[in-house]
Amino acid sequence: MPVSPAPRARQGLGLDLRLASLFGVLVLLILIGWITSPDNFLTGSNLDTILRLAAPSGVVAVGMTFVIISGGIDLSVGSVVGLASVWMTTLATQSYGPFVMVVTGLLVGLGAGLVNGLLIAYGRMVPFIATLAMYISARGLAEYLSNKRTQVVSDQGFLTFFRGEFLGVPTLVWILVVVVAAGWVLLNRTTFGRRTFAVGGNPEATRLAGINVKRHIAMVYGFAGLLAGVTAIMLAARTTAGSSTNGMFYELDAIAAVVIGGTALTGGRGTMVGTLIGVLIFTLITNIFVQNNLPTEVQNIAKGAIIVIAVLLQFRTNKARATT
Repeated sequence: MPVSPAPRARQGLGLDLRLASLFGVLVLLILIGWITSPDNFLTGSNLDTILRLAAPSGVVAVGMTFVIISGGIDLSVGSVVGLASVWMTTLATQSYGPFVMVVTGLLVGLGAGLVNGLLIAYGRMVPFIATLAMYISARGLAEYLSNKRTQVVSDQGFLTFFRGEFLGVPTLVWILVVVVAAGWVLLNRTTFGRRTFAVGGNPEATRLAGINVKRHIAMVYGFAGLLAGVTAIMLAARTTAGSSTNGMFYELDAIAAVVIGGTALTGGRGTMVGTLIGVLIFTLITNIFVQNNLPTEVQNIAKGAIIVIAVLLQFRTNKARATT
């Protein structure tokens, strides 16, 4: 049934208000950081640090946005990042040069994501269970391949490129910009994006409309895995090492950023801009706490409170829409 212009207007207004609110929170955090640490917060080096920290988690969050909009969840992306970073930094892989290292990281991430998607779509497994199994097994395989040791990246060509800068901006930040821009176009200007919204909103109606829902779900999880591979490349470059601990808890940060950004946990609604702001909010919180030498446990409490508030606001918004 087509949506009438009035509901469309209300939805657009609600989305604009949410994004405006998120932007307001972002500005407020910047002011807090400047007030509490006036000598260090707005310096070039600190802003560079914030962007470098936000880049890998932001790339993971883009993939998570697609997964959650489609009505799913992916608990395995952090472990997949660790597995891909280990596989691409073994001595055998590095001996073939940076190109093979990059391709290996991407293929490992894509493969793990497709396994998740196939188990969920064709194996009829609940996303929580399927990705939890991948979460455990991918981390275990990464520990086995690395023998629980950190593998140092010795290829200077790889490090020179990914740790370098272009127009004064770190390469890692450019990767985030490209991924977010591509994710926005894919979500809002392509058939793939429209089908992702449709599958998350009403999978049965989408199936009756002639769309292969199972294949699309498998592709969404494959895309999320591919971006986990991109993140593994970024972390290997930033830390100059591949480790089974790379990407630890990234799945939680990504889910939190996506929820903060306004993507509905029930699927069918979400924005890429909101996700990016959510990533920046969490990165800024971490940086402010570090700048002021505040304990990690207080930082985690603050993040948890923000997530609870975001979910409660989402619940109230959904309830208000249901009554209109």
